[in-house]
Amino acid sequence: MLRIGGPLMAAQLAQMGMGFFDTVMMGRVGPTELAAVAIGTGLWHTLFLFALGVLMALSPSVAHLHGAGRLVEIAPLVRQALWLSLALGLVCFLSLRHLQGLLRVIGVESAIVPIADDYLRALSWGMFPIFACMTLRLFSEGISRTRPVLLISLLGLIVNIVANYVLIFGRWGFPALGALGCGMATAISMWVMWVGMTILLFLDRSYRVYGLFRYWDWPRWLMLRSLLALGLPIGIGLFLETAVFATVALLLGTLGAVAAAAHQVTLNVAAMTFMIPLGLSMATTVRVGHAMGRGDPHAARFSGWVGIGLGGLFMAVMAVLIFVNHQTIARFYTDDLDVAAVAAGLLQLAALFQISDGLQVGALGALRGLKDTRMPMLIVVVAYWLIAFPLAWQLGIRQGMGPTGPWIGLIVGLTVAAVLLNARFWRFSVRLERLNPVRQGKV
Repeated sequence: MLRIGGPLMAAQLAQMGMGFFDTVMMGRVGPTELAAVAIGTGLWHTLFLFALGVLMALSPSVAHLHGAGRLVEIAPLVRQALWLSLALGLVCFLSLRHLQGLLRVIGVESAIVPIADDYLRALSWGMFPIFACMTLRLFSEGISRTRPVLLISLLGLIVNIVANYVLIFGRWGFPALGALGCGMATAISMWVMWVGMTILLFLDRSYRVYGLFRYWDWPRWLMLRSLLALGLPIGIGLFLETAVFATVALLLGTLGAVAAAAHQVTLNVAAMTFMIPLGLSMATTVRVGHAMGRGDPHAARFSGWVGIGLGGLFMAVMAVLIFVNHQTIARFYTDDLDVAAVAAGLLQLAALFQISDGLQVGALGALRGLKDTRMPMLIVVVAYWLIAFPLAWQLGIRQGMGPTGPWIGLIVGLTVAAVLLNARFWRFSVRLERLNPVRQGKV
């Protein structure tokens, strides 16, 4: 699990590092610019994760084929996923360029709206390459080759840091573009990652056995339909989960730039720690998928619990560290004393849901490896939109608790999701094991 998951964890941290440096650098520009990027990030991440969730059907599908030894069927499936990534990139590109009206309707401060719109329009040009890159990455994950994923993620991080420095602050003869430069830097890094991943897969001999670039395939509806049937529930689930956080960011945007900026700082810290269990979750999907592909549900169940346990253990450690060091972390992100004070309080709350966050993402990864995606989607609907969001609204707006109220709602929703998703994996994996009992290599 760690051999596959180690590079994925590091890759997720590298990709999250882009958001980290975006937040830190924009925090040096000013609270209004930081709030604009915070709101913009919440919106584009929501769309991005929906599309990525649809594409994530590729990883367990490839893992099942790889585990069953049906290698010749992998490349055609990947080529169809590339067509799907093109369509999803177009949808996200157009959506990100027409969100200014939404920002005004929901009551975001007028000073924030044009800055956030500039950021989103610049970033939209990276949607096509990033989804193509993610498709190739998911293929590589599915066959247990995760080190190339780490190399490309590190390349993207380096490019993003340099481009941010040049374009945000105006270095090396370039004008200081602020949030617009931040969006441009992210788009540039996305293009570099796609080009780098394509070259790597083309030149690396270990990939040639799959014949990924050997033929040209036009879209095939049957393959696309199977990917959509598995991926749409994943995408909808990720969309609904992320939309809760984005909606909370928008809700806090109505309370002013300080509240929105503090929320962004807290969310960025929580997202950084989340990258480790997320990487483990991706490895869990692959391990469970390989076991199911070779017809061993007992090994699949064991791998699932290993991944869930490791993720929960890591997040328990993070909960203690964040709770103890909340003030230091807040001051590291921003020089604004008001933002730092509010963020410090929110970080104490964020520490409380770390374990639940790790357990729920671990269970999701295990369930994807079993190709169980519809029930997890329904669980997400219940946990986040029937419990977390109404509670966040009631406490934050109706009860006047400010930024603290929505975070309490998020804690409750994540805890409910963790309990229900782990219960689902336990029941579903036991059922599969009873239907096909394979133990210690014997049928």
